Amino acid sequence: MRESGPHTAFAERFTALKRAVGLVILGQDAVIEDLLVVVLAGGHALLEGAPGLGKTRLVKALADATDLSFGRVQFTPDLMPADVTGTTLLSEEGSGPRFTFQPGPVFANVLLADEINRATPKTQSALLEAMQERAVTVSGEAHPLPRPFTTLATQNPLEMEGTYPLPEAQLDRFLFKILVPRPDPETLTRILAATTGADEAQVPQVFSHAEFSELQALLRAVPVSSRALEFVVNLVEASHAHPLVRLGASPRGAQATVLAAKGYALAAGRPNVELEDLRRAAPAALRHRLLLNFEAEVAGTSPDEVITELLKTTR
Repeated sequence: MRESGPHTAFAERFTALKRAVGLVILGQDAVIEDLLVVVLAGGHALLEGAPGLGKTRLVKALADATDLSFGRVQFTPDLMPADVTGTTLLSEEGSGPRFTFQPGPVFANVLLADEINRATPKTQSALLEAMQERAVTVSGEAHPLPRPFTTLATQNPLEMEGTYPLPEAQLDRFLFKILVPRPDPETLTRILAATTGADEAQVPQVFSHAEFSELQALLRAVPVSSRALEFVVNLVEASHAHPLVRLGASPRGAQATVLAAKGYALAAGRPNVELEDLRRAAPAALRHRLLLNFEAEVAGTSPDEVITELLKTTR
């Protein structure tokens, strides 16, 4: 019988949250689990998939289930950085004219950066400080963001028309890049039955803002053995030595792998991280951080194929 404790309570709450989001996001259990791990680890996620796969609905469902404030920015080519962060305006008050800061949509617990790669790199970079420092600086004054704060960005595959590649510095700030697959025929049938009738499922609120923050603190407190840390270090070092890799994983990639592994361990009701948790976390934590060389591009090799090879050889 499994010993009870904070880890089992985390697993129960995680399952309840996954079930709530799953009421409206059908057939994407692995995607939902990955997204929940990212948010509970205090990170940011980039969801990539073709239009119409429910990426935006997934993010909104998460906010609804957790009582977190929600902000949305629809990224377009003409979007300006101030449209995201906010701006300083001249206002008339009793004491005379003065400049006041008008917060942008980034001031929320959950920020949906919808179709982020349809904006120019200049506007994409408006999120760099917010994602790293949890603050934005406007007119020389820093404004802290609400806590917790997570950016959940969606993007269409880069080969689609009207998209811009995200700068490497921006990509590195995402804890996970989650690939959203298209549904199989059986799941598509369920989606049609659930969304084309008179009533659609609603997402229930599973727990409060305060309870969510408690789960985040519990995840951070999970211990990691020296053996597990050594495995992550060896994996990152191996990524730099691979013959098809021009630039290997960054230290943030190693941090992301460890943090996500803590989430997977707790979600399974275990109080400690195992190597299988690290292996599960590695593809989503590293796929957007590896820059492959020309030889890999000619051969059609993907970052996931390189990571799979690295996981087989790393000890």
